[in-house]
Amino acid sequence: MSQFRIEHDSMGELKVPSKALYGAQTQRAVDNFPISGMHLPRSFIRALGLIKAAAADANFLLGYLKKNQAHAIRKAALAVAEGEYDDQFPIDVFQTGSGTSTNMNANEVIAHLASRGGGKVHPNDHVNYGQSSNDVIPTAIHVSATLTTSEQLLPALKHLKRIIDRRARELRNVPKTGRTHLMDAMPVTFGQELSGWAAQIGTAIERIEDSLKRMRRLPLGGTAVGTGINADPKFGASVARELKKLTGVKFDSAENFFEGMAGQDAAVELSGQLKALAVALMKIANDLRWMNSGPLAGLGEIELPALQPGSSIMPGKVNPVIPEATAMVAAQVIGNDAAITIAGQSGNFQLNVMLPLIAHNLLESIGILSNVSTLLADKAIAGFKVNTARVKEALDKNPILVTALNPVIGYEKGAATAKQAYKEKRPIMDVALETTGLSKAELQKLLDPMALTKGGIHGGGGGGG
Repeated sequence: MSQFRIEHDSMGELKVPSKALYGAQTQRAVDNFPISGMHLPRSFIRALGLIKAAAADANFLLGYLKKNQAHAIRKAALAVAEGEYDDQFPIDVFQTGSGTSTNMNANEVIAHLASRGGGKVHPNDHVNYGQSSNDVIPTAIHVSATLTTSEQLLPALKHLKRIIDRRARELRNVPKTGRTHLMDAMPVTFGQELSGWAAQIGTAIERIEDSLKRMRRLPLGGTAVGTGINADPKFGASVARELKKLTGVKFDSAENFFEGMAGQDAAVELSGQLKALAVALMKIANDLRWMNSGPLAGLGEIELPALQPGSSIMPGKVNPVIPEATAMVAAQVIGNDAAITIAGQSGNFQLNVMLPLIAHNLLESIGILSNVSTLLADKAIAGFKVNTARVKEALDKNPILVTALNPVIGYEKGAATAKQAYKEKRPIMDVALETTGLSKAELQKLLDPMALTKGGIHGGGGGGG
């Protein structure tokens, strides 16, 4: 058998690999864009398959496809959605800005599969009926991002928050030295510190869920320029209903197709919320790295689970690999957001022309955030141990505890007491006994670290400062 067959499109004939399910337009894109070797992700191909299946159902219900055509297209499109033919989507991410090549790739593969039953199915006239790449690709961005966020990212974040909440409850009565500017400050409990992390993740979940309201509005039905030329006015709403049947997600037809095709504001918004999440994860990861630092010459407050040897030359060294991976994911997501921001403003008149880039970066961010959030929960936060002796030693020596005496002895005497304790490297309790005139019982009550984590005024008045 020949390795190639001849296919044709409106530009003429072209050699295509004999085993390929795609046709000439896909092959032209493969030849034209040998750029990165990166392809649009599985979740995007899934969304394309779902859209084509829903479109076939809608076109049958609206009377534009015969039953056998619609059934064949639906079956083939769902097979594409399930990932059975991912190897038939070879086009580079960096291609035509509308994603026309990828839309035609899907049309050609689905038409080829649908025609196997004997009926003739054309990629443009049947699979793409009532559609344009200009509304299909933005719709696929919305569908793929909505599904991956709902199915992967939000469950991962809720799991992470549950783990943090659980550890916060477990450690609610374990005080430690608080830190501002990386310098010793008034005490907090581990539970309080972790509650801040949990709140950050909870707020991120709220932001992302709110962004999905806009992502569920689909511009399909706008066709070439947003006017809906060659599409039934009922087509967009009908496809949204069929997509709900296929996915369980309530998609809606956009009120304004021009917005959904010329702009990618909803995708930019979601990316911005992913960036905010990345910033929160970076903060949490770096806190864990600092708390774990040492174990002898650093803070050494906690011990993260040992997962792998940390050095090829230093025996026994173990590194905080999960927080480090989390920080790298956060950096990648922040970079992806910058690219999506630039891409989002690249809508000229009636069409955005960086759609494949938006799709790739947005879905990559969702995917890696989903994966690393689960790892951070299960392989770092769930299992770290508190080095209670080290934490207590640092807390006992913390001169900043003298802040609690301000209402009794005043700021200046407190500052002098703290400086003396620093200089002499003595516990604040011992120095305060000499400088304040207060009894040991009074000082023990006023300087109790656990009591100080509850806030309020502990000195009972007087002093000033």
